[in-house]
Amino acid sequence: MARNFYFSEKVRSEIDLYEDLVIESLKIYGQDVYYLPRTLVNEDTLLGGDPTSQFATANKIEMYIENLEGFDGEGDLFTRFGVEIRDVVTLVVAKRRFETQVKRMNNTGISLDRPAEGDLVFIPLTKKMFEIQHVEHEQPFYQIENLPVFKLRCTLFEYTGEDLDTSIDDIQSIEQDGTYQYKVRVVAPKLPVVTAIMDSSRVASLNLVSGGNYFTSAPTVRFIGGGNDSAVPSGDSATATATIDSSGAISALTLTDSGANYTVAPTFEFVGGSVVDSDFSIGDIVEQTLASGVKMTGEIQRVELLGDSSRVFHLAHVGASDGLYHSFVASYDSSRPFTTSTLINKTNNTINGMLISSVTEDNKISQTEQNTTFSSISDDFLDFTENNPFGDPENQ
Repeated sequence: MARNFYFSEKVRSEIDLYEDLVIESLKIYGQDVYYLPRTLVNEDTLLGGDPTSQFATANKIEMYIENLEGFDGEGDLFTRFGVEIRDVVTLVVAKRRFETQVKRMNNTGISLDRPAEGDLVFIPLTKKMFEIQHVEHEQPFYQIENLPVFKLRCTLFEYTGEDLDTSIDDIQSIEQDGTYQYKVRVVAPKLPVVTAIMDSSRVASLNLVSGGNYFTSAPTVRFIGGGNDSAVPSGDSATATATIDSSGAISALTLTDSGANYTVAPTFEFVGGSVVDSDFSIGDIVEQTLASGVKMTGEIQRVELLGDSSRVFHLAHVGASDGLYHSFVASYDSSRPFTTSTLINKTNNTINGMLISSVTEDNKISQTEQNTTFSSISDDFLDFTENNPFGDPENQ
């Protein structure tokens, strides 16, 4: 006999009520997490995967951590190759909330309405990143003929050089602390320092304290202020011309008009003549063209401001336009003229940039991560030689 249609479970209002209660429960008992969809940059169509994957967005959404007594998995293991952390977590997310909060597009432009294996989930509560290994969409199994949630089986994410471009500091620190970087020290732009020597209400002479740098042509000299609370009339303003040397600094200032009606010494502004762009920010892509024509690129992870008016850019995801190994090259030499081999900001589409004074590789792998410490300790109590290949302590 067929089912009694008077007790059908396909009542739309009841299905919606059930789904609303599930969503409300997740909002009450869940945790705010960030869902990071993976973008494949250079997919290996033979073996699959993409070591250069990019994660450009972090979508905030609530998920319920199903684990009650800590993470599943094998936990922290002390092995011959060091400490391995194999945490596993199961997360529950409402389907309707995922569809509205996470607008995920794959590389073909087709919208996906479910989490994808390989995407990442960052849990701020534990400050850990997890990678989705399996998405279960049939648990609970057709309650009121509905499947309202996804269950995400996730393992602890091992960072291997992926590009993380989110605005979340805790997420960005994974990339900053874990990627292989270059330290590129650049000569920061310096403005000329000039003082005016006054003779009553006129400018008698100019004292060039320092000539600045990065000038490829003589800039225009502007006199600023000079009145008690404002500038002197334009017809009374003093004028001067600048001369630059081969190093890109102003070497001399020639006073062409002393001006009139000054009550205080004016200040100075230099317009034009400089080709440097000093606006570099974290996340910007920088580029240097080598003498061979090969273009080196990298992404700024950190900026250090040094006391000698220079800066150090920590660059990650470094690569060359020909696909071969190259390195950034120091282009600054105080004894030679200004060169064109500068570090430019490709993100801002600038034409010119700053000179590189030194380049060093910053290996983020410590001795502990290379397991030299663990190897030394294990040699003290376990014998891994051919005479005792299994390291049996009782034979020591």
